[in-house]
Amino acid sequence: MSPTSLATHPLERAGLRAVRALCVALLAFLLAPVLVLVPLSFSDGSFLTWPVPGWSLRWYDDVLHSDAWLRAARNSFIVAPAATLIATVLGTLAAVGLARADFIGRGLLTSLLIAPMVVPVIVVGLATALAFAPIGLGDSFTGLILVHAALGAPFVLTTVTATLDGFDRNLIRASASLGADPWATFRRVTLPLIAPGVVSGALFAFATSFDDVVVTLFLAGPTQVTLPRQMFTGIRENITPAIAAVATLLVGFTTASMLALEWLRGRRER
Repeated sequence: MSPTSLATHPLERAGLRAVRALCVALLAFLLAPVLVLVPLSFSDGSFLTWPVPGWSLRWYDDVLHSDAWLRAARNSFIVAPAATLIATVLGTLAAVGLARADFIGRGLLTSLLIAPMVVPVIVVGLATALAFAPIGLGDSFTGLILVHAALGAPFVLTTVTATLDGFDRNLIRASASLGADPWATFRRVTLPLIAPGVVSGALFAFATSFDDVVVTLFLAGPTQVTLPRQMFTGIRENITPAIAAVATLLVGFTTASMLALEWLRGRRER
């Protein structure tokens, strides 16, 4: 039953329409700057100007044949998936462990695990740069991946914990009574049921790593430049429609990923 059918009074229906109109207006306001970038990426001018003086694919060609942009894209697709994998594994295991355990200090430990979500990113970047430099992890993919994983793991922990709140623990007892060991129970019972939370957390972790520029500025060397850092450099040194072209490609990639995940989720529910 839809919310409209529940609202029988004219004032209630009017209120629902007003809320919907407000939500649409806010969504349009938030999406407008992103949508403006799309036509700018097809500009034939040398600078970001509006209205677009003419139409061309020159900046897409420039990006796709630029060693700097291609190297940055390759680095992003090395760091983000690796950091997402680590964050997903650690965040899921931490959520399951905390859900099953009951000990003094559990709340404090949970707060410490989700601390990277609230600590300013610039503080994380500076602290890790100072800590990693003496042990050889500065200017390396390993250090960048580890920090991005630490930033993404709290999102996985939060979403999986929320999924576990409605988890029926009798299923674990039933699995154990049938002779399944803890690993088999987790793999065949727990993980399929908490999969939506795991996937959602992984998506947030990927976005956190893929969009990060602050930590990358502190930790990445010349060979670890990612797309956000390359865009930051381009904006600071020479603003051209190539920035809009890269942004449009990233928006398309993000949209396609979200649609693919929604399609997979729909298939799983059916």
